[in-house]
Amino acid sequence: MRRFIFPLAFFVILCIFLGVGLHLNPHEIPSPFIGKPAPEFNLTQLNDPQKNISPKDMRGQVWLLNVWASWCVSCREEHPVLMDFSRQAIVPIIGLNYKDTRKEGIGLLQNEGNPYTVSGFDSDGRVGINYGVYGVPETFVIDKNGIIRMKHVGPVTQEVIAEKLLPLIKQLSAEPVKGVTLGANQEPARVLAGDLTKKFFKDIRHA
Repeated sequence: MRRFIFPLAFFVILCIFLGVGLHLNPHEIPSPFIGKPAPEFNLTQLNDPQKNISPKDMRGQVWLLNVWASWCVSCREEHPVLMDFSRQAIVPIIGLNYKDTRKEGIGLLQNEGNPYTVSGFDSDGRVGINYGVYGVPETFVIDKNGIIRMKHVGPVTQEVIAEKLLPLIKQLSAEPVKGVTLGANQEPARVLAGDLTKKFFKDIRHA
């Protein structure tokens, strides 16, 4: 009789895990990176190999890291949404061009428009691996102190922006910066991103 107990118990446990998994939202898969510093990298910029981009350049600002590729069908689906969001100049959107070719990546942005403040060129996917990326697109919300506060798997939609990104960005924009030192390559336009965010939410309150 005992020899049936352990297989039965294993089967029951397996069914429980499968049941829980079926009810999980695939776009909200828990990430071990939430609440931890964003992994450092120093990549050449997609459009200008002579320049680099690093998370250190974004310290002191709330920003998005969007992982994308020219070969990714879902990335093309979310592209118009990102274009619209970038026009609002709420936060910088940093692209991570993942396992792509420079020619194809640049070609897509030239044809479809460029929603990114800048894109890093992650040709071998190592940076993506460090961020736990297992599919594209994926989007990370990173706070002023360089901490990952949210990970969204799959295309960003207008609903995701309205219900998740904007409320979180508003919250993070009000939080203090802890001993931040701006990166050497940080451009004045990006330094102003925090002021643009405050103005955006102020305009909403008075609308």
